[in-house]
Amino acid sequence: MPLPTVNKARDILQKLRMIREDDVAIDVKLSQIVQMIAEEMSADSAACFITVEGNRLALCAGYHLNPEYLNKVVFRFGEGITGEVAQNSRTTFVADVQSDPKLEKKSSIYLDDFKSFIGIPLIRWRRSIGVLTLQNKETHEYSPMETEILETVAMVLSEIVSSEEMNEIKNNFDKNNHINDREKLKGVSLSKGYGLGLAVVHRRRQVVTKIFAEDKEKELSRLKIAFDQMNADLDEKLNATKLGIGEHVDILDAYRMFASDKGWYKKLENNILSGLTAEAAVERAYEDMWNRLSGTTDTYLRERLHDLRDVSDRLSSYLSGDFGTAQKIENQDIVVVAQTMGPADLMDYDYSRIKGLIIEDGTPTMHVAIVAKALSIPVVAKIRGIFSEVKTGELIGVDGTDGYVYIRPSSVVQEKFKHKIAEKERLQAKLAELIDLPAQTKDGEHVNLYLNIGLAFDLDYIKTTNCDGIGLYRTEIPFMASDIMPDVDRQISYYRELMDKAEDKKVIFRSLDVGSDKLLPYWGNVGEENPAIGWRSIRITLDRRAILRKQMRAFLRAAVGKELNVMFPMITNVSEFKDAKETLMMEVEKEKRRGGEIPKKINVGLMIEVPSIVFQLDEILPLADFISIGTNDLAQFIFACDRGNPRLTERYDVLSGPFLSVMKLIIDKANKYGVYCSVCGEMASNPIEAMALVGLGFRNLSMSGSSFGRVKSMVRSMDALAMADYVNTLLKSSQKTFRPQLISYANDHGIEIY
Repeated sequence: MPLPTVNKARDILQKLRMIREDDVAIDVKLSQIVQMIAEEMSADSAACFITVEGNRLALCAGYHLNPEYLNKVVFRFGEGITGEVAQNSRTTFVADVQSDPKLEKKSSIYLDDFKSFIGIPLIRWRRSIGVLTLQNKETHEYSPMETEILETVAMVLSEIVSSEEMNEIKNNFDKNNHINDREKLKGVSLSKGYGLGLAVVHRRRQVVTKIFAEDKEKELSRLKIAFDQMNADLDEKLNATKLGIGEHVDILDAYRMFASDKGWYKKLENNILSGLTAEAAVERAYEDMWNRLSGTTDTYLRERLHDLRDVSDRLSSYLSGDFGTAQKIENQDIVVVAQTMGPADLMDYDYSRIKGLIIEDGTPTMHVAIVAKALSIPVVAKIRGIFSEVKTGELIGVDGTDGYVYIRPSSVVQEKFKHKIAEKERLQAKLAELIDLPAQTKDGEHVNLYLNIGLAFDLDYIKTTNCDGIGLYRTEIPFMASDIMPDVDRQISYYRELMDKAEDKKVIFRSLDVGSDKLLPYWGNVGEENPAIGWRSIRITLDRRAILRKQMRAFLRAAVGKELNVMFPMITNVSEFKDAKETLMMEVEKEKRRGGEIPKKINVGLMIEVPSIVFQLDEILPLADFISIGTNDLAQFIFACDRGNPRLTERYDVLSGPFLSVMKLIIDKANKYGVYCSVCGEMASNPIEAMALVGLGFRNLSMSGSSFGRVKSMVRSMDALAMADYVNTLLKSSQKTFRPQLISYANDHGIEIY
């Protein structure tokens, strides 16, 4: 075939524009365009795919293709060569497809076998909105000129695909897949799962209409009555509710303490004494806090601001007499629709009947989302206007897996939901069967699975999961739950209870990690502009050495006759670790001098959370008995990205080259020095991310109890060495994220990443 000339390129573009201007249906236009491109480029077949549901490709037009696939999803992003074109947003040419390891598995869409393949992405606003592909039966080398022509054609085709005319094609796609655009809305998933139920619109925020008090004493009395009633109701609801164990219980306990906080109540009283009504006093207290904290980048402080808003709204509803008047549907499964909610608001409903939660605004760290996740309630957020549009009583379907909401779904969609829900119930039963089975990969690699523990409620997970031990005990939680600083004896009781429950299993204690996102009620706020990178964690306890010494003393006495593992957080340099370790050793010597018993073995480690310590691994690893990687802070600091900021939620990914390369560097160094290394951050709790960690070489993962079964199922279904080869291949790529490729790999290899 002779090389095309510039005139040839102009001819193709002219024909394309002529077809585009024809007064025919859009599907006919696309078919004519694809056929014309194939004929002009001497290709044996051609296809045009459009992006649907964010990361899937549906065939919208084809030449010499199987018509049965028209208007149907054919590939996922990252699946096969076509999926990789969409994922990478880059033209891909393969001279001999049959010898390529990414051979298109769904070759039945093509009527003939082919050898050569070229795929060109259709780009709009820097993302793939589709793919144009050409296939040849014989080997054909596409020249730079041919490639340039096709990329130019793709630019014009992108305009067509993104035009209003394409709504007809998209509607046909949705119709073939039993989806109606008017009932399907895209949001952001905060909790996975599927749910069907009748909508219940959560109460709106009260508007303060009367500002100034006519009778201060009367307002103080109203405040006292409403405050006491609110807390009494909260106590009754939270005590009567069987919430199980986990982080959500910590959140609800913290919320309850927040609602009964004497300092907050005193501010409300002072505002009334200054001349405000009780309602205005509540709003003023919130506004004062907002003015002080609204600019913070600290996750914890922002969540405290959310909690204060939620508690303030709850108290206002008691003051107005509106509490308990929200619309309810008896004896039916429901989906709660809200602008915003507090974690305790879920308890205002029969939470066993809540099958979904839709919040107009929210982030994965939002407390109500965490509580809902623990209760296996799917949550979707970021659907603008849905709170105003949905009416109580309408049937709603919530797809928390892909982040879709269906308003008045068709009977076909309802059946799909019921199938998915039944599938999830079968999965839960399957996970329960894993408790006595080893966490071992298909190729015989054992992965130690540990738990992250906070409050005493979490201790039950030790038996229900049959875990290998406690990879992280957050000692700050009891400190935060106490009205005063716990003394040594009180701390000993906490730590000894954990050691007794764990029996002979490994327990790693993290020294007090407060500041930033964890404030103690009996310490004043130092008012830092950037508390996440300020006076926090080991910096506080090294400065207030008496606190650290007392905690070390409590550790030693609680672990008498057992193995003690102490880990120091937020270490930024070798001298900090030496200083902290020396404090522990001094307490060991004091215990010996006083004739006290000590643990049979003491191991001292540190958390890898700050990038600076990664560059000092050769110096610090010979001094440490173990290390544990806190991926939450490490990722935040590496990307200079506040992960709680909704604008940045999806901007950076731990499953990207830079972060995975850092993780590989750490595990390789730890293995070199023979130092135990674990991951105790959020990465270890997510099956797809934990899968990548195993591929990098990690064999110790510590996670939340609610994630344990899913991660164990993933481990038992994967091949560790094959995964290692694949991850190492990915690390050579410059992709923004490897998440789609890893998901496709898991799907293609039967790895369970539910």
